[in-house]
Amino acid sequence: MSWSQTDLDKLESAIGKGVRSVTFQTSAGMRRMDFHSLDEMLRLRNEMRAEVAGTSAPVTRYASFRRGA
Repeated sequence: MSWSQTDLDKLESAIGKGVRSVTFQTSAGMRRMDFHSLDEMLRLRNEMRAEVAGTSAPVTRYASFRRGA
């Protein structure tokens, strides 16, 4: 999803108010995001800041697995 300054402002406002649900405008309509923790919101905020500033790098995520003993 492509983030805008408006999206970033909404998320930062929600963080400041202690709200864990934010609704964003997308090309397909409205999208509501519910967050489980403040840490999750802060990580997204950092990604948004980088994208809005034009400094974001492609994000690669890897799954990790552990075997039980």
